[in-house]
Amino acid sequence: MTGGEAPRPAGVEVCAVVLAAGEGTRLRPLTERVPKALCPVGNVPLLDRALARLAGLGLTGPERVAVNASYLADQVVRHVGERAHRSVEPDGPLGTAGGVAKLRDWIGGRGVLVGNADAYLADEAAPPGPDIAALLRDWDGETVRLLGQPAADPAAPGTFDGHVFTGFSLLPWRLVRDLPVEFGDLVRAVWRPAEAAGALTVVPYPGTFLDTGTPGDYLAANRHAASGGNLVDPNATVTGRCRESVVGAGAVVHGDLTRAVVWPGAVVHPGEHLCDAVRAGGDLTVAATPPITGPASL
Repeated sequence: MTGGEAPRPAGVEVCAVVLAAGEGTRLRPLTERVPKALCPVGNVPLLDRALARLAGLGLTGPERVAVNASYLADQVVRHVGERAHRSVEPDGPLGTAGGVAKLRDWIGGRGVLVGNADAYLADEAAPPGPDIAALLRDWDGETVRLLGQPAADPAAPGTFDGHVFTGFSLLPWRLVRDLPVEFGDLVRAVWRPAEAAGALTVVPYPGTFLDTGTPGDYLAANRHAASGGNLVDPNATVTGRCRESVVGAGAVVHGDLTRAVVWPGAVVHPGEHLCDAVRAGGDLTVAATPPITGPASL
């Protein structure tokens, strides 16, 4: 499959929701300035990566794609523009279940492909969209499907059929229509009950997955997007040495970088050497320790 329309059986209409309302507390203080969904990976905001993946399945526009927002919602709403339906949660994030429930009228009887904006996915064998097409293929419109990867410990808490959740799930309307518009998560409200009823299937994802939730994982995702080398925006100014680093548009780097991420417009001053770190603006540096391997927490 090379893109185009999502692979679904006749009679099962599917829409998509990108969850972008969270605060990204583990990425503070980076997310005190920018919502997690807009943090760049490989010089592309995470939210744009999610929307591009949906576009690769033929899911585009405000009739078929929705994005929710709460924390620093004005930035998310402005960034999305008219590319998707926008659902704002003004009193604080409603969680993964509450965010979907608030979109009930917009969903209107359709199946829902729900994606986490902060999920970094990359498969060398398939472009974004086709890489998760198996999640939709031959779906009966009744069961729950999760995208996953085999866990290091198949019996660890937070796993599903021995798999770690990798950012996308497919939900039938019958389980969405009665979700309350209140804070709640899909794990307890939908996934675990479906699992107990024998109505949950894990679809393996063969590529690379990182949830970008910690500075270490965020740096790892950027390094993967740069293919282990340097990724420097053509509108950046770099006079220092770079190794395995990502530099955004308008950034000015006069110091040296080793396994670092420099955000758009940020400055690395002469004599500085950033190593395993993220620089935002001219004054904020966040250390990025190596990521912890194992099942993501749910």
